[in-house]
Amino acid sequence: MENSEIILANINGEDKPGLTAALTEILAKHGAFILDIGQSDIHRNVAIGILFKSMHNNSGEILKDLLFKAYEMDVNIKFTPISAEMYSNWVAMQGKNRYIITLLGRILTAEQIAAVSRIIADQNLNIDNMIRLTGRIPLDEKQRAAKSCVELSVRGSLADRNKMQQSFLELSSKLNFDISFQEESMYRRMRRLICFDMDSTLIQTEVIDELAERAGVGDKVKAITESAMHGDIDFEESFKQRIKLLKGLDASVLKEVAENLPITEGLGRLMKVLQKVGFKTAILSGGFTYFGNYLKDKYGFDYMYANELEIVDGKLTGNYLGDIITGKKKAELLSLIAQVEKIDIRQTVAVGDGANDLPMLGMAGLGIAFHAKPKVKQNAGQSLSSVGIDGILYFLGYKDSMLDSEMLKG
Repeated sequence: MENSEIILANINGEDKPGLTAALTEILAKHGAFILDIGQSDIHRNVAIGILFKSMHNNSGEILKDLLFKAYEMDVNIKFTPISAEMYSNWVAMQGKNRYIITLLGRILTAEQIAAVSRIIADQNLNIDNMIRLTGRIPLDEKQRAAKSCVELSVRGSLADRNKMQQSFLELSSKLNFDISFQEESMYRRMRRLICFDMDSTLIQTEVIDELAERAGVGDKVKAITESAMHGDIDFEESFKQRIKLLKGLDASVLKEVAENLPITEGLGRLMKVLQKVGFKTAILSGGFTYFGNYLKDKYGFDYMYANELEIVDGKLTGNYLGDIITGKKKAELLSLIAQVEKIDIRQTVAVGDGANDLPMLGMAGLGIAFHAKPKVKQNAGQSLSSVGIDGILYFLGYKDSMLDSEMLKG
């Protein structure tokens, strides 16, 4: 429209009821059109941005009334004219090249945030929004929550994605916190299936090692397990070698081990939330069905696939039944479950710690290496090492205010 102007009004000061209403009522009275509006609040101090277009060449009257109202309500206001070309270029960027970067740790420090911000800036990206996903921090350290999380929304054209992710990986290891980097899309906001490895992911042990200890072959099996998890030897071959060493073990030991499994921190909270919001959940394990079913029944997983031990006359035979759940098989099962549930593969999440989890981590829309070996971290899209497994909820974008609501306490 001819003789119209585009103006950005920035307001800041002590937050108080009715401030936004008073400002927008002035714009409404003069027939101004609001092009964009945003507001944030930190410790009772508010920052409001209103981008508006004066429709009847009366911007002078609008600015005068806004200035008087700002003075009356004891806040500061600043006006910036925006050219039509600048506005059109800004609109053209809407929805393009937007990413979400999540910082998560037991605590988050200025050093960590500064280092991440510098990497972002070096990649020609601009932070356009920053929110805290965990609750506000009390001064008394004894009352502080077990984790701290901040989510950044950034926009721009990446200079070198691989270099940035490598920088994040090195930084997270050096400063002991986690950094997730995801492209913003509707799929990120609509995850519907999450598949977990079991040993050293849902539980803080390798069950086969526990069985081996009771069979008197602990050191031999642990050595093979460690090599397999690092990817030094083929998983299928290592599995067969370890199973053979369990021959003769009394099957009653399985119940004892299952009832004493060290459950990973945060699993109960994670499962409670996932079930409340409608996720389908699955255990895809290179471990054993006895223990997978124990966890499935205890926490309500929807699917469970693992290896079945052969038992004859109450003793382990050193053999197994059916196909071995290899890394390739885990990826196939993830894809199959997604098809059965009519879920797009981009809406899936996979979580694991070993080299045999990499195929499903790579296939899923969001692959998370959980307290994983260096090789797995290096090759996975995301890693989580500084907090419990419920840290996944922050990678999914949930806030503590949502997670700890009355709906989830029952």
